[in-house]
Amino acid sequence: MKLWQKNGVAVSDKILEFTVGKDREFDLLLARHDVTGSLAHAAMLKKVGLLSEKEFLLIETELNNILKTIDANDFTIDETCEDIHSQIEAMLTARIGDAGKKIHTGRSRNDQVALDIKLYLRLEIHQIKKLAQQLFDQLIQLSEQHKEVLLPGYTHLQVAMPSSFGLWFGAYAESLVDDMEMMAAAYNVVNKNPLGSGAGYGSSFPLDRDVTTQLLDFGNLNHNSVYAQMSRGKSEKLLSMAISSIAATLSRFSMDVCLYMNQNFGFISFPDHLTTGSSIMPHKKNPDVFELIRGKCNRIQAVPNELTLLISNLPSGYHRELQLTKEILFPAIEDLKACLDIIAVMLSEIKIRSGILNDEKYKYLFTVEKINQLVNEGIPFRDAYQQVGADVVSDMFAFDGALNHTHQGSIGNLCNDQITAMMQATMKKIA
Repeated sequence: MKLWQKNGVAVSDKILEFTVGKDREFDLLLARHDVTGSLAHAAMLKKVGLLSEKEFLLIETELNNILKTIDANDFTIDETCEDIHSQIEAMLTARIGDAGKKIHTGRSRNDQVALDIKLYLRLEIHQIKKLAQQLFDQLIQLSEQHKEVLLPGYTHLQVAMPSSFGLWFGAYAESLVDDMEMMAAAYNVVNKNPLGSGAGYGSSFPLDRDVTTQLLDFGNLNHNSVYAQMSRGKSEKLLSMAISSIAATLSRFSMDVCLYMNQNFGFISFPDHLTTGSSIMPHKKNPDVFELIRGKCNRIQAVPNELTLLISNLPSGYHRELQLTKEILFPAIEDLKACLDIIAVMLSEIKIRSGILNDEKYKYLFTVEKINQLVNEGIPFRDAYQQVGADVVSDMFAFDGALNHTHQGSIGNLCNDQITAMMQATMKKIA
């Protein structure tokens, strides 16, 4: 029997199959959070006198037993139950009787689902934070390690000015700082307790929402019961925007890697055991990992738009479409974590080629340096520009010592200490 089902009222199996959808599959990710939320809710019910001490102890003991089953990966959702919430209440009732039937007092499945999702998203944010920090530290380390190795910089994919691998790695490190600022903003929204808002209109029971807020370690609560329900979908959308921002950084970096591995560039390489080959071309070393990161991360960037289209015209209150946010967002989170993890594996064995700028085709990289040199000799900038431009047109450009030019300060400071300080400040916002 479903939580909402009335005695003697049968519902079509076809309707149930359609409305349940993929809930059982994705709700397994919420299992631990549902038990955690129920433990806090039961403790609050005891405090306000809606559960006796004996009833609470029965509920607490059995919920902890269920938690052990979940942690042992032995937990399943029965076909007779719609979702994780129905399953756990059914298990409680079967094992401890009437006390189990009281767990839903002062609670709707609406605020129960909203709570489970926020607890899940909060945990996932912390896991993404850990992986992003790992990648950031790696990029900073590579930036420092290769700061003296010059690299041609491009604009419009045309040879532009001298850069360095230090600047290249450091650029993506700083990009992650801004991405995590968005993640911190999403975390602040997610880290608010919706439990106690009921179906969106509160409860006539004397609930103490501060108790569950403290027990579940939320930073705050959603005060308005109507908005607590409206935050469903919005929380997912804001987090999707944050993971989309990280995905954009990883996708762009992966494109650089694919380009720089190309034989026509040949700036970087990876050991054979990290690349794939061709079934007919034995010389091939393909950047499949980075191509897949690029593809997965480009797909992740579509998630905010998909969620926007799902929720954009919903009025206040709960609507069943919100169930679909799980199957849109949850796989995207898993994909992002996998991408962050594998990119760290790849970067641990990246090989950087030195002496790249010794190639004659990069001689025009130093035209700006030549202009600056003339300006320092007293020639007006525009005249110096015209003079160097004429040398380029006539193919007479030369810059003495350009190819031995390795002084980092002349091609941009890394500022890695400042970037690291920014990342530390940002990460503290996700406590």
